[in-house]
Amino acid sequence: MRRFSVYDTMSREVRLFVPITPPKVGLFVCGLTPYDDAHVGHAKTAVTFDVVARALRRWGYRVFYVQNVTNLDDKVIARGAELGVDPLSLADRHLARWRVAMERLGVASVNYYPHATDYIPEILVQIRQLIDQGYAYAADGSVYYEVAKFREYGKLSGQKTEALRPGARVELDKAKRSPEDFVIWKAATPGEPSWESPWGPGRPGWHIEDTAITVRLLGARYDLHGAGLDLKFPHHEAEIALAEAATGESPLVNYWMHVGLLNFKGEKMSKSLGNVVSLDDVIDEVGPGVLRFYYLNAHYRSPLDFDPDRSLSEAREAHQRLSVPRRRLLEALAQRGAEGEGVELPEEVARESAAAVERLDAVLSDDFNTREAIATLFGWSRRAGEFVGDRAKLSGAALSQLLAPYQWAEEVLGIFEPLTPTPPSTGADALVTVALEARKRARERGDFSEADRIREALKAAGVLVEDSAQGTRWESRKPRAE
Repeated sequence: MRRFSVYDTMSREVRLFVPITPPKVGLFVCGLTPYDDAHVGHAKTAVTFDVVARALRRWGYRVFYVQNVTNLDDKVIARGAELGVDPLSLADRHLARWRVAMERLGVASVNYYPHATDYIPEILVQIRQLIDQGYAYAADGSVYYEVAKFREYGKLSGQKTEALRPGARVELDKAKRSPEDFVIWKAATPGEPSWESPWGPGRPGWHIEDTAITVRLLGARYDLHGAGLDLKFPHHEAEIALAEAATGESPLVNYWMHVGLLNFKGEKMSKSLGNVVSLDDVIDEVGPGVLRFYYLNAHYRSPLDFDPDRSLSEAREAHQRLSVPRRRLLEALAQRGAEGEGVELPEEVARESAAAVERLDAVLSDDFNTREAIATLFGWSRRAGEFVGDRAKLSGAALSQLLAPYQWAEEVLGIFEPLTPTPPSTGADALVTVALEARKRARERGDFSEADRIREALKAAGVLVEDSAQGTRWESRKPRAE
């Protein structure tokens, strides 16, 4: 296994990464709240941790990567009410679109996408633990976490409880003992989804969804937690307070990674500000390789300022300069074959190729410095370009040596697309898969009208769904013209 270092937000320093149980690495990243279509800012975090997982697996680690789905919260409920649809079904639809966008972007490193509402039993167990140990209290059918009881609250962000007082981050709730206390079980509201509990019907609060999931899947302590910088406070402070109080084990996480945000002309990109740019539209415009290049051509902790008039055009131009020598060498290799005879590279150039690959691993192992890795690729591209004119004379082995650093970039950074892709993918198979997952979830919760709607939508698209005792199968057929 390759040793590497990462900036840990908790200690505020770059630290050598040491897994709890090597070579296993437990990785959790805060995922989507799918109340609307994703924007280009959401994918920055997803691509960052896709590279982290790719690199760790290349270096010999066995990564179990979990990315949760907050499929029910105030935003999902409000949006569902606005549109007149079931909020859980709404979340499933937007998650399906997100999963297809991730497939298009080459984000395939996540092992599991747990849905918050699938972990109600674990959430109830954790709430009971917190009440029994004096960290939480019931009031008016809800349950609140008493922040003052956790003396280390604020150790991750440096923020104090005063930041949670009315007028700062929360509204006054008369049921609370103190304004900074936060809800972990929210009493049922008519017309909203709810579950039975010892404290009355209700639904989980936002923060406890993540800790119930991670304790169940990764244990009371795990290796690495990642997310956007905007979640450091209060969400991650709440996660620490909840899990460490409930389990009695500390620290919850050995390393915290926070990704700089994508801003729009100097402002945070968010739906509330109305300055979002559709993720699907950007992928359609420039392609997945260029978009990944745009995100990764900056250190992950740095904010990125998105200017629609220049950001993508500059990224596309730079990506093109990097791609041209690779494409020409790949074309020559496809014609000659890996075993094809021809002129060999000078030994010094072959050594430079191997050294470039080693340097790529080295710069990435220093806090995942993708910007420096891309700079290294540009340097190699200039060197490899010296041989592009003679590529028809080179042996297959020589061409492979010239391509080795590019192959590293394809494996780890994912910034290059196949030379000759299999028929252009629209994500159709992935869309069918996630649509069937959404249909299964609808059937399990008794929402048969939503299950039928999904089935009819698939049928209209030429996908026939059949249920049997052996399970559900589907077959693609083109609709007949009228």
